[in-house]
Amino acid sequence: MKQAKPVHQDPSIEIKNLHLSFGSVEVLKDLNLEIGKGEFLVLLGSSGCGKSTLLNCIAGLLDVTDGQIHIGGRNVTWEEPSDRGIGMVFQSYALYPQMSVEGNLSFGLRNAGVPKAEIAERVARAAKTLQIEPLLKRKPAALSGGQRQRVAIGRALVRDVDVFLFDEPLSNLDAKLRADLRVEIKQLHQTLDNTMIYVTHDQIEAMTLADRIAIMKGGKILQLATPNEIYSRPANKYVAEFIGSPTMNFFSGDLSKGSFTCSAGDFSTAGYEFGTSSADNGAAWFGIRPEHIQCGEEASLSPIKLESKVQLVEPLGSDTLARVLVGEHQIWVRLDGQAELRTGDPLTIGFSAALANIFSKTTEERL
Repeated sequence: MKQAKPVHQDPSIEIKNLHLSFGSVEVLKDLNLEIGKGEFLVLLGSSGCGKSTLLNCIAGLLDVTDGQIHIGGRNVTWEEPSDRGIGMVFQSYALYPQMSVEGNLSFGLRNAGVPKAEIAERVARAAKTLQIEPLLKRKPAALSGGQRQRVAIGRALVRDVDVFLFDEPLSNLDAKLRADLRVEIKQLHQTLDNTMIYVTHDQIEAMTLADRIAIMKGGKILQLATPNEIYSRPANKYVAEFIGSPTMNFFSGDLSKGSFTCSAGDFSTAGYEFGTSSADNGAAWFGIRPEHIQCGEEASLSPIKLESKVQLVEPLGSDTLARVLVGEHQIWVRLDGQAELRTGDPLTIGFSAALANIFSKTTEERL
């Protein structure tokens, strides 16, 4: 698959034909990736897809089976983690409980023989950036989860490196803290403009933080693109299903010239931008996101109009989700938060093929 160009022109990290096996089990498979200098790249995927393994290979915590890793134009494939010019933030805070915050921040620098004056300057700068100056004399036990994670980020920050690696750093925090720290990490990147690689299974983190997202499955990158492109034009059905909550709706049917036929009716494909030349006919999936479906009077103006029956209503305050039955298809519709619907109500829905995504049933690639 042709991959998107990096946002920043000068490559900071290049991964070439990377392969990693544990015995007969292939974990990463001939993986190629180029990350621009100052770019924020998110590795996104479900558990076991290989995203943390890839990060650990870049960090030098795992020896690769084959391929090369270049950081800043230098081949670091077989170099020690401490020599790669990276700072890493783990899922677990991994703080030394007997040391103060200041001690945790300075420990690695002291071991590396950095002069005391420079250590003090780096610690002070990191503490100010992360707003943890009042916490410097405290020990980890006296800190909240969010404060501990700030210290863990600070420990990477004091290394004064060009590349930062984050391995699901917010997964142990509650929802409010995750949202707050997510904003702080984004602001940190805007301030420092360092290259950052961030591993998560949380698509909200990925969409809000990333310059580009790499969707991974089975040790491979299925799509590498901006958040908007991945959401609007997913490369295949897996990506379309993985991104979005609720997930994209799918109608199962057959595609012929200018028309898609399924049990819910015949859909005109007028306005749809086909990405391949072999999109003339065959079994296909017609995908439409819940927020791209019009309801009631607005639906009457849509090119494709269908009658449905409401099965379930979920009021969410800012908007309302409704699951409706169209023929044999159960689909989700996103409505205004003030929408008044009840189970069993009839509902006219409508949409345009211009906002849809059509996938081949044979390859599951976007047509």
